[in-house]
Amino acid sequence: MIDKNNKVSVLFMLLAVIFCVCLISANIFETKQISVLGISLTGGLIVFPISYIINDVVCEVWGYRRIKLLIWLGFAMNFFFVALGAVCDAIPGAPYWNNHEGFHAIFGLAPRIAGASFLAFVLGSFVNAYVMSRMKISSQGRHFSYRAVLSTIFGETADSLIFFPLALYGVVPTAELPLLMFWQVVLKTAYEVLALPLTIQVVKWVKRYEGEDVYDNGISYNVF
Repeated sequence: MIDKNNKVSVLFMLLAVIFCVCLISANIFETKQISVLGISLTGGLIVFPISYIINDVVCEVWGYRRIKLLIWLGFAMNFFFVALGAVCDAIPGAPYWNNHEGFHAIFGLAPRIAGASFLAFVLGSFVNAYVMSRMKISSQGRHFSYRAVLSTIFGETADSLIFFPLALYGVVPTAELPLLMFWQVVLKTAYEVLALPLTIQVVKWVKRYEGEDVYDNGISYNVF
């Protein structure tokens, strides 16, 4: 984000850094299936919902055009990291290094997970941003909590319907996939609901600090 004096917004930059770190971390964490209270999940649940919270904050304060920039920036940084990981995995290890299997278990699977993640992330993030943007216009800026939760449900559903079949088919039992998708949407949405009090305060503070509260009237929603 650049203001009228061509100065970079520190808050936008900070949110962009956190956003990219969350996406990169999620790709690695997704390689592990975990069990919480008997529910099968992926490790990405720990960090990935934070990216949707940032999506909501940026879209609410700076509008769809800025979140579009952030989504493509996250995509590029994620691709860069995964590509470097794949190259490192392909280079033969030193003779005395005995952790190749562990490294390959993460980065050998990562390209497949990353490919599914890239597609799911782009679609899910843009769905989330579109719903958030359109609802802000129709509600005249009211009901942020309702808009944040509903946009997350739409975005996470789109994300899960693409990611899990592409990334984990043949890796986890087929019968587990629908349950994985269902619980990911439910728990990621619950994550956002629990974080709402903090998110609301962050949005209010950022709006005051930045002097921004964009409404996306008359813009193009072309993702490119």
